[in-house]
Order: sequence, then structure tokens, then C-alpha cells
Amino acid sequence: MGSDQLDGRPSRRDLLKTAAALPLAAVLANPALAGMAAATTAQQTLKTHVLGKQVTASLAVPAVTPAPALIVIHEFWGLNDYIRSMAVEFSKLGFLALAIDLYGGKVGSTQKEASGYMSQVKPDEATDTLVSWARWLAAHKQSTGRVGSVGWCFGGGWSMETGIEAGTDATVVYYGKVDQPVERLKKLRGPILGHFASRDAFINPAMVNGFETNMTAAGKDAIVYRYEADHAFANPTSARYDEADARLAWERTTSFLGEVLFAPKG
Repeated sequence: MGSDQLDGRPSRRDLLKTAAALPLAAVLANPALAGMAAATTAQQTLKTHVLGKQVTASLAVPAVTPAPALIVIHEFWGLNDYIRSMAVEFSKLGFLALAIDLYGGKVGSTQKEASGYMSQVKPDEATDTLVSWARWLAAHKQSTGRVGSVGWCFGGGWSMETGIEAGTDATVVYYGKVDQPVERLKKLRGPILGHFASRDAFINPAMVNGFETNMTAAGKDAIVYRYEADHAFANPTSARYDEADARLAWERTTSFLGEVLFAPKG
């Protein structure tokens, strides 16, 4: 038994090697493995540009830099190990990935608790936080200057907001709120990729149809995919998880972000 193994238990190094060999969903669904992946991120702090609020985020750095940057935005549960693990996964694909926190360090363990935290989010503070982090990433010494965003559920809506207010180069929305008026959509600079579920009672087909109509009216690019699934279908810790659709959405997301963000900055 090596010096990094005690009492016959696998070491952290061994577990990380195991995690690296497992499918992404298996790691995300396992609290221990997700926790270890999340622990490889580095906490960052920032004072926002407009309101001067102190905020934190978790940074995952790729093997090769400078790299295109990505803001990773949590679900309504808050910035938990699952979302930090997603940032780590994006970093493995070559992105400088930053998992931001819109709850001030709070993480919900129940639906009621998470809903309470979500209701406390002030739109002006959240927008200030996202725009400030986008500027921080664009200027980061390990960044190419290209910045995108991706978010799920609550974070999907805020990913859209990031694209509008920060003028980022690419935006990915997983079943997030997209009922934006045409005039706001005109502010978008980069293309949008959206993943939506046909059985979603929250981000329903009518909202998605309206989004597509308004994007066309705004003269903006949007790639919209619809899945025969329910809300949160891409989260392996959710009871509504759909493995096949989650895998397809992930492939589409990484392909889109790679094509847009790795392109030379104009």
C-alpha cells in the first residue's frame, strides 16, 4: 500500500484518476467525486464595477493558456459542487471556466430553501456581478479576450442576461427564462444556443416560440433545440434527468462554444 493510502481506503489521487475515466454524468451524480473535482477550482474575489459589492467565484484553468473564457452560472440551488464540477469539465476542454455565485455563498438543500434564496436575488446586483466577471475574464492574463456564458434553469436566464448586458461572444441557455423584448435582444453581440424541453411547465413551448420570433425580429442568430424531455433533463442529480438528451445537448454545447470562442477575435 502506497503512502497516500490509509487503512485500505483509496486515496484522493486514486479517486481523481477514477473520476477522470468515468463518463461526465457519473461524476456529477456522485457527491464525493463531484466534491473532489470542485475542490480543484480556485476561489476568486471581485468588487463589482457599479455597486462595489464583494463577490466570489470558482475558477478552473485549462492546461493550455491563454484560452477563451466561459462564465458558468448555477441553477436555482446555488453554486454547489455539481456546478463547480461543470466548470472543471469545461476547463478540460480548453476553456478558462469561472463558476460564479449569485447567492452570496448560500446553497439550497431543499426546494423551499433554494426558492427562498432565488427570490432574494436583486436583478441590478446580479447583472452588475455578471458584467463585472465578464470584464474580469476578458482582461485576465490567461484569457484570449473572448468570453461566453452558459447556465441552467435559473442560470439559463442569467446567461441570457449576460449576453445582453455584457455583450459576450457566445451564450448558451439550458431551459432558462428567455422572454425578452426585441429591443433588448438587439443588444446581443454573439450567437445564442438554447436547449428547451417540450414537457417543461416553467420554460414552456409558448415562451420558446416567442423567443424565436423576437430573435428573428431583432436580426439576431439563435440555434434552438427542443427535446422530448422535462425541465432539468441535463442534470444527472435530477429525477427528470434524461441521459440521451443530456448527452446530445452537451455535445451540441461544446461544439458551439468551441466553434465560436476558439475563433480569432475580430
